[in-house]
Amino acid sequence: MIEVSGVSRVFPGRSGAVTALQGIDLRVREHESVAVIGRSGCGKSTLLRLIAGLIPATGGQVRVAGEPVTGPRPDVSLMFQRPALLPWRTVLGNVLLPVEFLGRSKAAHLDRARELLNLAGLEGFERRLPHELSGGMQQRVALCRSLICEPKVMLMDEPFSALDALTREELSAELQRIQLENTTTTVLVTHSIEEAVLLADRVVVLSARPGRVRKIVEIDVPRPRSLGERLAGYGAELRSLLVERTRGSAR
Repeated sequence: MIEVSGVSRVFPGRSGAVTALQGIDLRVREHESVAVIGRSGCGKSTLLRLIAGLIPATGGQVRVAGEPVTGPRPDVSLMFQRPALLPWRTVLGNVLLPVEFLGRSKAAHLDRARELLNLAGLEGFERRLPHELSGGMQQRVALCRSLICEPKVMLMDEPFSALDALTREELSAELQRIQLENTTTTVLVTHSIEEAVLLADRVVVLSARPGRVRKIVEIDVPRPRSLGERLAGYGAELRSLLVERTRGSAR
């Protein structure tokens, strides 16, 4: 579904160019969930933006569903660290926002929107405004918004990092449940090893900048998962891979 072939990204700067990624090769299969981890500044978010078509690659090529990525695509959704809900729109209105942007029928997507809200534990909150919700509930709305148009690919850039530990744990479990009921291909960028082993079929470990694929670890544990002894072993392996001196500054 996603093919990243020899991809590099260089950012120009007054003090000289900064190479964020170099020679990245990665294949993500259809319906697969892949997590990307690494030290701060290793290019995790840059890789996600390249797949989303928000920035171009300096070298190499990114393809989604067999087509070169030349810009944002309607079948690829991107979920950020913060929910970025429109404060004057209701929960239901925020979920339906991508439908309006793509010029599709809101009426035809109402049932899907309510189904997603029910799946995310937000039944009965359709008419609430964002300020009436907790941070975790707002992020659930953002998750429903990402899924409303049934994207082929969902990209998630540390979606739970701004939340407290308990809410992160609850939402990680919620996302795992939603993954089991949807067939979207997912790429998740996270600093949390626990999130990575809980949610991903494979975990991609990037080296310090310039980011390169250091190793890909397959999480061979059936779903649904819970953090326990089997996942703890994978977590220990990933931690050992991340124990290296960080070079350069973050981007």
